[in-house]
Amino acid sequence: MALLFWPRGGSAQVARYLSRALIAGGDQVLLATGSNGAPGDHGDAATFFGDVPIAPFGYEDAIEAFTRGEDPMDNPRPLHPSYEDRAGVADRVITALTAAQHAHAVAAWTEHLSAFRAFVDAEVLHIHHLSALQLAARAAAPSAPIVTHLHGTELKLLDAIERREPGIADLPGTAPARELLHAAAACSNAFIVNSPHDRTEAVRLLALDPAITHELTNGVDIARFAPRDVAPDERRANWRRWLVEDPQGWNSATGRPGSIAYEERDLDRFVDPVTGAPRTVLMFVGRFLGFKRVPLLVRAYARAREHMIDPAPLVIWGGAPGEWEGEHPHDVALELGVEDVFFTGWRGHDELPLGLASCDALVAPSVDEPFGQVYLEAMACGLAVIGTATGGPLSFVNVHPGDPDGWLVAPDDIDALAQAMVKVVNEPGERRRRAANGLTHVRADYSWTTVAERVSGVYDSVTMRH
Repeated sequence: MALLFWPRGGSAQVARYLSRALIAGGDQVLLATGSNGAPGDHGDAATFFGDVPIAPFGYEDAIEAFTRGEDPMDNPRPLHPSYEDRAGVADRVITALTAAQHAHAVAAWTEHLSAFRAFVDAEVLHIHHLSALQLAARAAAPSAPIVTHLHGTELKLLDAIERREPGIADLPGTAPARELLHAAAACSNAFIVNSPHDRTEAVRLLALDPAITHELTNGVDIARFAPRDVAPDERRANWRRWLVEDPQGWNSATGRPGSIAYEERDLDRFVDPVTGAPRTVLMFVGRFLGFKRVPLLVRAYARAREHMIDPAPLVIWGGAPGEWEGEHPHDVALELGVEDVFFTGWRGHDELPLGLASCDALVAPSVDEPFGQVYLEAMACGLAVIGTATGGPLSFVNVHPGDPDGWLVAPDDIDALAQAMVKVVNEPGERRRRAANGLTHVRADYSWTTVAERVSGVYDSVTMRH
């Protein structure tokens, strides 16, 4: 298995859980992956992947070169590019790279992969995302079939190129980037996509054969992500740790974890002042990327709050330090002067189950979310979810007629999003009913064991054809 990026997004979570499930099922797995940082850091592959055997490709030298004003893409171990356009970061958008830099990345990764006998002799190569890795894998292990796992961000990039989006498709490296991604697809013997939407997009944008493009949803660790009773005192202690004692929220001025922090009295917003009972808590989890629509969420919350019987705090959990597209959601909250919006900053995935258990509903209004792993994780914890009627959530939210497990609203409809939040807060019985439906649904269909069995079926199909 191979993953170009250092661990920081949903695809790394998929690679970790899927690797573990395959190993538990009797497969031997080696994961070649990007890495960034010292042991214990968020981006360190050994720390993140734990007991999964890895072949780390360190990006530390490339990032250090960037701080010296050098091009990290020209480093002996070149930094990976990005599928998004973000200013002031080392991993610039792929359409800004030259053909020579793509070739350099292929050569560097070919050398890296060739050094591991387990990779060279693999029966199947499972590569996450579409990138230079497919070409490197084909060079390192020419006889092994390649299964490419599309996570959606590469499809958004290709769509932006097709639409000639300014800032993406007008950069000088657009043609080399498109050529690289299509060449990577041509190296692949099968594809895995996470939703009907992504399957349609993959076939359209890459001219794929639908017969070898398999729609398989991601899974959820139903042992780790499970309902748990969190007593009121424990809830407050959790919020104290995340917001007061170890603040990791960060503002746009510094990008520094801890630049947004809170005081003990702020925690009073999480309890009813009369009864002392915990208030309903809404949570967003994710990166501050444009399609996540976090600024829109803050604006919708400002409208919804006025109609809540008892104001429910909104917790913004996540945001990789210094990374955002468009408006920073904290700036929007300040601009509106809206109360009860709290920023926890980037937290380890190990803390997320307790974070979800300390909340009552997930609100994630992403538009065309490629999949939406966190929706399943929230549902597995017994939370109702609010999403949009686009992308991945359409394949698993409210798919059982008569048994809704959340609310799906029109994309970019601020009023509909606000109304859904009001219902979640003001109608606790309906919220609990939908949450119970979601829990039943996830446990039945989305364990990683089940997903690994389906992925193994794709492996079998390519080895038989190859």
